[in-house]
Amino acid sequence: MIQYNPKDWFVALFSIHKADTFRALTPLLLFFIFYSWGIVYLEVEYFKLSENSAAKNLTIMHTLLGFAISMLLVFRTNTAYDRWWEGRKLWGSLVNTSTNLALKIKTYVDKSRKEDLNFFAKYIPLYSRVLAIHLNKNHLKDFEEIEESKTFGESTHHPNFVAGQIFKRIDALHKEGVLTGDHLILLNAEMQSLSDICGGCERIKNTPIPFSYSVFIKKFIFIYVGTLPIGFAFSLHYYTIPVTTFIFYVLASLELIAEEIEDPFGGDNNDLPLITISKNIKNRVLEIFGLFTK
Repeated sequence: MIQYNPKDWFVALFSIHKADTFRALTPLLLFFIFYSWGIVYLEVEYFKLSENSAAKNLTIMHTLLGFAISMLLVFRTNTAYDRWWEGRKLWGSLVNTSTNLALKIKTYVDKSRKEDLNFFAKYIPLYSRVLAIHLNKNHLKDFEEIEESKTFGESTHHPNFVAGQIFKRIDALHKEGVLTGDHLILLNAEMQSLSDICGGCERIKNTPIPFSYSVFIKKFIFIYVGTLPIGFAFSLHYYTIPVTTFIFYVLASLELIAEEIEDPFGGDNNDLPLITISKNIKNRVLEIFGLFTK
C-alpha cells in the first residue's frame, strides 16, 4: 500500500508512481489522439462536411448517455471500494482476535508451562502470516521462510491447519485440567472468529465482479468516447482531440482504479499490506507473551 499525506496537494498532483492510471493508459491515450485527429481531418478538411442534423442528434445522444455511464462508473467504483474496505475490516478483526486470544491464553495458562506458552506465541501470529500467503500466492517465498511450515505435510489449506493445531493444544490443556470448561467456551469465540475471517477473505478473493458487467463497462466507454469526435468535430474542430482524450482518460481511470482495489489481497500498490499487518500482529503477540524483541 502506498503511504502518503492526503493534505499534500503538490505531491498528489505531480508525483508519478507505478499505479498511476496515466502511465497504464498511455497506449490508448495515444490511440485516441490520432483517432480524433483523423476523424476531425476527414470531416472538416477532406470531406468538408457541414454541420447537419445527424451530428446534432449524435451530440444529444452523448449528453444523454453521459449520465448513464457516470452512474455505471459510480456504482462500479463504490462496489470495488466496499470490497477493499471489507477486506481491511476483516484484517482489523484479525488483529483484535489474535490479540485477545494471546491475552486470554497468557492469563489462563500458568507461566510455568513455558512450552505451551511458546507454542501459542508462535502459532497465533503464524495464522495471519499463512492467511496472507493463502490469499496472495506472490508471497509464497515467505512461506518457505516459516520454520513451522515443515510440519504442514500435505495440507493444502494452511490457515485451517494452523487453526487446527491451536485448537488441538487448547483441547489438550483442557483435558489436562489446565483450562476449565469456562475457559474453553471463552477461547472458542476467538477460534470461531479466525475461521469467519478466513472465510470472509476467501469470499472476496474468489468472487470477482461478474465478467459480463466488467466487459460491458469497458465496451461502453470505448464506444462512447470513440463516437465523440464524430459529433464534436464541427463545433470544436481540432480542440476535439484534447477534449476526447481527456474524457477517455477520466472514464477509463475510474474503471482502472475499480479494477485495482476490487481485489484488496492482490499485489497492486493500493492493495492491503498483508505481510506488514501480519508482522505487526506477531510483534503484538510476542510482546504479550514477554518475548518481544526489536
